[in-house]
Amino acid sequence: MLLCVTANHKTAPFDLLERLSRTPDDLAGSLSEGSRGAVVLATCNRFEAYVDVDGAADEHDVERILSTVSERSGIPADTLTASSSVHSGPRVVEHLFSVASGLESVVSGEGEIAGQVRRALTSARKHGTTSPELERLFQRASEAQRKVKNDTALGRAGRSLVRLALELADSRIADWSAARVLLVGTGAYAAVTLATLRERGAHDISVHSPSGRGAAFAAKHGIRALPKAEYARAAAHATIIITCTSAEQPVLDAAILRQGRGPALAALPTPDAAVDCPVPGHGFSAGATPSQLIVDLGMPRNVSPDVAEVPGVALLDLETIRLHAPLEELQATDAARSIVRAAAATFHEVGARESVTPAVVALRGHIFDLLEAEIERARRRGDDGGQVEQAMRHLAGVLLHTPTSRAHELAAQGRGSEFIAAVETLYGLTAAPAAEQDDAATA
Repeated sequence: MLLCVTANHKTAPFDLLERLSRTPDDLAGSLSEGSRGAVVLATCNRFEAYVDVDGAADEHDVERILSTVSERSGIPADTLTASSSVHSGPRVVEHLFSVASGLESVVSGEGEIAGQVRRALTSARKHGTTSPELERLFQRASEAQRKVKNDTALGRAGRSLVRLALELADSRIADWSAARVLLVGTGAYAAVTLATLRERGAHDISVHSPSGRGAAFAAKHGIRALPKAEYARAAAHATIIITCTSAEQPVLDAAILRQGRGPALAALPTPDAAVDCPVPGHGFSAGATPSQLIVDLGMPRNVSPDVAEVPGVALLDLETIRLHAPLEELQATDAARSIVRAAAATFHEVGARESVTPAVVALRGHIFDLLEAEIERARRRGDDGGQVEQAMRHLAGVLLHTPTSRAHELAAQGRGSEFIAAVETLYGLTAAPAAEQDDAATA
């Protein structure tokens, strides 16, 4: 049975999600011990462990998963329990399909999660922790996501974290073309951020990379790279700083800003004026008019919270962005959820059919073995025209039609085990479940 333990932006604080986003790459291997397989999806806004357990999932399986995650992450098990929710059986399917489609994201419909779901499966394959059922689950999740993207307006209604962050920043930036922008980071988020900044008219953009990749990124995108020696001063005098690195320690703090401003300016706002359009949140308080905006898109956090104590500085982080996510466009969301539900129903129907397929194949094989023996006997008795053979084959087909149809009906009702038990009882046939056959074939 499939089991999912999830901690996400709806159930857990961001600092806990930060820690979970740094779980070891081989965590799925630890979770798969004693199970058929495991896939781990760890992003900045969610941590999910999908485990294919033997038999029916129970509280002991959940406890084992949480205990393993606790050991590997250093987070107390009771903290994980309080910040997690559990899905089992059919609920796992619709949950992952919703996650992959962006319906469970901070910003509904954002597209980054689809790639993260695919990479989670790729990582599990790399570490040899998938199972046939998990493979089917994640592959069908990607198919559901593509249908949602192609058939609904959810992707257009939902906005990425980068785009939403800059829309919130619009309330502070009077003229993007006059803004001095400092981008800290050179990964995928940085490239998306740069493109979105240019859409808004920003052109005075510099980049700093704590890992030393700034020059290559700057050359590729036609912007200026800042050496480490210039970082503090550039940070102190930027209109807006956007951080999006994978660094585990803050890359910007109050000390860096004060160093860049120098003693004479340490207590004064930076000279770049911004529009007075307060947004409630971290450093975005009514009545304040900060002249420098820092947007932290990092997970773990790239910016120390103490920057908000520097005069004239406002900090916008992922938690604040989540609080200001726009209301979902109901029509697009409803259409997307309908697609997800239909895809989940199809997944269960196909899975149910597959669960009885070995028994159906065993029954048909048994009947046709008997049939061939009787046909051979008829031939020896002189069935020269083949009329007896034809009649016997027709009769076998008629006799098999009802139990085959009934098997699929029972499977659709979740009663496939009854058909399997009947075949075993009446004919003495033992059929391995489809997943076990797949395992044997790949062993």
